[in-house]
This record gives sequence, structure tokens and C-alpha cells, in this order.
Amino acid sequence: MNNYKSGEYINQGYYKSFQPNEINKNWILDNMEIIQLLSKADRQLGRLDMYSNYINIDLFIRMHIAKEATQSSKIEGTQTNMEEAFLKKEEIGLEKRDDWEEVQNYISAMNEAVKLLHTLPFSSRLIKQTHKILLQGVRGKHKLPGDYRTSQNWIGGATLNDAVFIPPIHTSINYLMSDLEKFANDELNPLPDLIKIAIIHYQFETIHPFLDGNGRVGRLLITLYLVSKGILKHPILYLSDFFENNRLLYYDNLMLARTNHNIDQWIKFFLTGVIETAKKGVTTFDGILQLQKQLEIKIKSLRNRSTDAKTIVEYLYNQPIIEVNKVGELLYKSNVTSYKLVSDLEKLDILVEISGTQRNKLYVFKDYLELFKS
Repeated sequence: MNNYKSGEYINQGYYKSFQPNEINKNWILDNMEIIQLLSKADRQLGRLDMYSNYINIDLFIRMHIAKEATQSSKIEGTQTNMEEAFLKKEEIGLEKRDDWEEVQNYISAMNEAVKLLHTLPFSSRLIKQTHKILLQGVRGKHKLPGDYRTSQNWIGGATLNDAVFIPPIHTSINYLMSDLEKFANDELNPLPDLIKIAIIHYQFETIHPFLDGNGRVGRLLITLYLVSKGILKHPILYLSDFFENNRLLYYDNLMLARTNHNIDQWIKFFLTGVIETAKKGVTTFDGILQLQKQLEIKIKSLRNRSTDAKTIVEYLYNQPIIEVNKVGELLYKSNVTSYKLVSDLEKLDILVEISGTQRNKLYVFKDYLELFKS
């Protein structure tokens, strides 16, 4: 993509904003390194998506989304871990509730956006609705949730004067986002979809159309686009973990594309992320299959309580933290019977107590949770 021109800086009086060029145009893919990485990425995505055919993926989707929510929010400075993401609000310390609520909003935004894909194309309307859910009732709730900004924003620095990057002026956002939407939905454009979403993510982060939440929405869009194009049957690929682990490279490669017109380096970084993340996803699903086999043997050892144990484990795949009252509710059994089953599951190392309290104890499906944390 040797002829790529990212845009130019425009004098706005006492500062200069960056005005990106349109992306809905004919692209020439002539970098052999990118083509080789694209081939590997397609292959790894195919392996990952294959699990949708013989595993009940719906059972594990919530874990994938929870991991993405905690990692994507972590990039923005939010400190909520995966265990906390599954706790109730009242079980979270007051000092961490704001962070917890942002993670819950991220989970809700992804779930709602995937549902909306059944009735909406990949579009500004979808993006705005996702943003609205993301900022509802949290720290960014006064920053126009669901609407593009009507003032200048900036990235890094305390003010415009010392900003690391100043996105385009707000009056050009509708035009630029319309161009992005056309590019995303142009079926006649022969550019491979993985290359297209790499460019879309870069362009979205460069436009920075919202006053807050741009990073989280931009990362959500990657998965939504792959699902909308049928590349993935389910939302099981999330790049936030890769971006968080390579945070400086992530920002540096975005800036390199803007300042040096080097979109190739950004695309190579993006495809490397797809390859690594898809490989990890395959490893996770392999781990789940092995864990399921181990659990079948353990559960059978409980004899007359094995049916109840199986019911609880099925629940834990979707909600890996549980309390005794919930066990009783699921099984329609007394607390005494539920405590006995939980004790059995503890002895088999299926459940581990994590609350450290005498009452209202919390138990975690530790080995399962570790598959997503490793």
C-alpha cells in the first residue's frame, strides 16, 4: 500500500487537528509480508471458528466477553479482574464499584450489539447504540452517550496544548463516519475482510468520534465486524488482551500510520494480534474439552449426587462464581443438602472458597476460570 496517504494536520487557530483522508476507495495490496500474515490469520480463525460446530459455544460466550470487558477496560485504566466481573454489585467494595459498573456496561454493550446485528448492518446506528449502553450510568454518562461529539477532544496530555494527538474537528465527524460505514459495507471492494477491519479500527481511533469511550467501542467493533461478515459464527475473538500486553506498540503503530503514512506496519501488527489471539482461543477450547472429560470422571464418583453436581457444573460454565443459596435455588434443595454438595465439590477441587467469610461464602470454578486468565 505504497501510495497510502493518511491525512494532514489542519490549523485550527491555536492548535492543529489531524484530518484523515477517506478510506472508502480502491486499495492495492502489494506487501508480501501482509499477504503471508493474512493467510496465517485466516487459517487460525478457521480453526477457532471450527469449535462452533461441535462445542456448545453459547455456554462459554459469557466468559469470553467477561475477559474482553476486563482487558479492554484495563487499557483505559479500569481495575476489575475476571472474578469481580461475576460478582454482584453489593459484593464489590465501594472504592471499586465505578470500575465494576464500567465492565458490566461493556458486557451489556457487546451482548446487545451482537443481537442488533440480526436487524442492523455494521453502521453508525449500531456504533452509537453500542456507545450509549457503554456509557449509561457510569463516569462518562455526561459525555453525550450515543451521540458523536460536538466539540474538540484530544488524546494524551492535560490540555490541547500538550496533547499527544488531536483528532479531526467535530464538524467533519459525520462525513468521516459515513465514509467508514460505506467502506465497511462495500461488497464490491475486493480487499479481504481482515485487512478491512484493521483499517476500520485504525480509522475509527483516528476519528475518535465520541467524547469518551472511543477505545472500548473501537475494540468492540473488531469482533462485531467479524461476526457481521460471517467470518466468526459467534463473538469468540477479542484483541484487547493482545493490545493490553503490547500497549506501547499498539499506540506507536497507530501513530506511525498517521504521521508516516505507514499503514502497512499497523496492518502487520493487527494481523499478528489476530493470529496470536486465535491460537490462544484454540488452546482455551482444547483446555475446556479436557476439563470436561476430567469433570465427568469426578462427578461420577459422587454416585447418588452426580446428577445434581452435573447441573451445578453446567451453570458454572456460564457463571463461574456461586454461593450455597444459589445451589439450593438451582436444585430446589434445602441449604443443608446444598452445603453437602458444595463440600463434595470442594473435596474434588471443582470449587474453591474465595470469600474468607463465615457466612454467605463464595465459591469459584477455579480451573475453568484459569483457562481464560492464562
